[in-house]
Amino acid sequence: MTPKIIYTLTDEAPFLATFSFLPVVQSFAKTAGISFETRDISLASRILAQFPECWGDQPISDDLSILGKMVLDPDVNIIKLPNVSASIPQIKEAIAELQAHGFNIPNYPDTVDTDEAKTIRAKYDKVKGSAVNPVLREGNSDRRAPRAVKNYAKKNPHTMGAWTAHSLSHVATMDSGDFAHNEKSYTMPEEGSVQIEFQDAQGKVSILKPHFKVLKDEIIDASFMSKRELISFLRNQVADAKAKGVLFSLHMKATMMKVSDPVIFGYAVEVFFADLFDKHRALFERLGVNVSNGFNDLLSKLDQLSESEKAKVLSDIEISYQNNPALAMVNSETGITNLHFPNDVIVDASMPAMIRNSGRMWNKEGKAQDTKAVIPDSSYAGVFETVIKYCKQHGAFDPTKMGSVPNVGLMAQKAEEYGSHDKTFVITEPGTVRVVDQSGKIIFENKVEAGDIWRMCQTKDAAIHDWVKLAVNRARLSDTPAVFWLDKHRAHDAQLIAKVERYLQDHDTQGLDIRIMNLVDATQYSCERISEGLDTISVTGNVMRDYLTDLFPILEVGTSAKMLSIVPLMNGGGLFETGAGGSAPKHVQQFLQENYLRWDSLGEFLALAASLEHFSHVHGNEKANVLSKTLDEATGKFLDEDKSPSRKVGGIDNRGSHFYLTLYWAQALANQTYDSELAVKFAPIAKQLTENEPKIVAELIGVQGKPVDIRGYYHPNRELVSAAMRPSQTLNGILSELN
Repeated sequence: MTPKIIYTLTDEAPFLATFSFLPVVQSFAKTAGISFETRDISLASRILAQFPECWGDQPISDDLSILGKMVLDPDVNIIKLPNVSASIPQIKEAIAELQAHGFNIPNYPDTVDTDEAKTIRAKYDKVKGSAVNPVLREGNSDRRAPRAVKNYAKKNPHTMGAWTAHSLSHVATMDSGDFAHNEKSYTMPEEGSVQIEFQDAQGKVSILKPHFKVLKDEIIDASFMSKRELISFLRNQVADAKAKGVLFSLHMKATMMKVSDPVIFGYAVEVFFADLFDKHRALFERLGVNVSNGFNDLLSKLDQLSESEKAKVLSDIEISYQNNPALAMVNSETGITNLHFPNDVIVDASMPAMIRNSGRMWNKEGKAQDTKAVIPDSSYAGVFETVIKYCKQHGAFDPTKMGSVPNVGLMAQKAEEYGSHDKTFVITEPGTVRVVDQSGKIIFENKVEAGDIWRMCQTKDAAIHDWVKLAVNRARLSDTPAVFWLDKHRAHDAQLIAKVERYLQDHDTQGLDIRIMNLVDATQYSCERISEGLDTISVTGNVMRDYLTDLFPILEVGTSAKMLSIVPLMNGGGLFETGAGGSAPKHVQQFLQENYLRWDSLGEFLALAASLEHFSHVHGNEKANVLSKTLDEATGKFLDEDKSPSRKVGGIDNRGSHFYLTLYWAQALANQTYDSELAVKFAPIAKQLTENEPKIVAELIGVQGKPVDIRGYYHPNRELVSAAMRPSQTLNGILSELN
């Protein structure tokens, strides 16, 4: 089989950008005998894969399942762009669009009262939230800011808001009754199976999840969030925010924790608007309001009422706003609050942005205001509170002097909380949840109440072993201290610490600085070192990996999209990720309105270079290594020349930035001395690109300023997308000479 690189087609702005950049990549790579194959893992594709009976005569491939098998291949090489981690509202929007495009797929069932509805819901649940990453990430994570990115950030620092010791901003989190405090953990002594069961108050036992396989030395955890204690906590925080005069802001991750966090989000909406729900509960139940989808779910259903009924509820909503603390806003101009949509405020991105902005978020007047950041589960909240306290004491970080906090993250084989979705349950009545092994032995049991959220997690021993090895290798290669962020007082972490201490003995750690610290101490230590310009590797679990690889990059270089994210797959292959996609929806909206795409593809440039380097090593293809080296050189020039998309129409956008990367890459290939054949091949290409620079830029900018129609958001017409993203016939013609 001919070696190839897999390029994923995903969603939103990254999907659009691919249609501009991938043709360049394919043209350049062809000169080294490298072919590219695309696989569609977009939300639309994942939905259609669940309903093959609805395809008609349109051939569709279940690409995510195919990639799930490919990541076990030692030769696989995948470049993975950001995809939508879908909330229920997004799934419903995608369904409606696909139906409009002729696919006879069923609606998402809001209620499950028949076997058919249950089956349909189960299929859609497979694409909800973080459905992609657990399938593809058969390896642990190595994320860091490339040297060129760090150097650029120091020369061109992003803005950082000033901090004072008088700031009222702070993090509020639970001190009992949450997942952290209720956690139990156990290491399996032998391979076997476990079952999750529920016993009600009358002693009747029902099966929540029948027996499933567990491996020898695998860590399993069980915990629950108490609804009663959560409600009490939320009530206190609403009252405290009102008393202190700070914004109330809820920070969750409903896109990734797709079962638990929307429910917690809904509880917060009901507590905040308690007087409104107390007065209109029967009405809201009749309307089918589901606040797990956010406060906007209520607002959207008011249209079912008569004008007088609707006016009364809207009046009471306004009274509720007046009686409560001010809410942090997602969009002050349109009145979208922090509680409108569960997928609007994602903790790993929203907290760093708040810290960058002097600990403030935006109020309804569009002004920055001190904020109470409510993070209900205390498992990781202390990290953000420690950074806030550090900034209050020492002031804002200085990007021109900051060190870096690269990350080695435990995420292989659905490790930890992100693998809990099929083992998370909202309890409907008082009783006991038990985890029982194949012999009938009770491993865990938790007494629960109606509304509690119970979950079980798994972390396989092989993944931990690989994680420790990767941490030691990174510490050795970079000559940088490595800190395992683990707390001996947390049940799961105590099990991990025992394994880490044992597996470190399998490696040569002489001369290395490797430590184990709890999250608060590790945060403080890392903040002190980055302030001194020093680097510190954070070695963390899966969720903490997500949080830190947004937190520190956003503080260091202004965005997490500029991180190099490599997943060395456990069987030898490579997965190369291209950065965060958090602002992608806004970029698409602007593109449709103005034919201007502000999305920055720097993450793709970084991932592609690493992918080509890996390809070279695996297949002995030296030309691929030359392509990698020259691409790194071109990316450095790209940053030095500041060719990322400009801020407004009339400057270069994503397509223009791709042209300049193409120009600099061709110039680097023409001028390199590693491979004379490539130098000869690219000399005329570089010459033509250089001479035609004004014409190409004019063609790319000339299409801006008017709406563009691509016939869809989740499932656009690809011919229209390609035409829109490749408007320079001059550039297209030059690239064709490489084919």
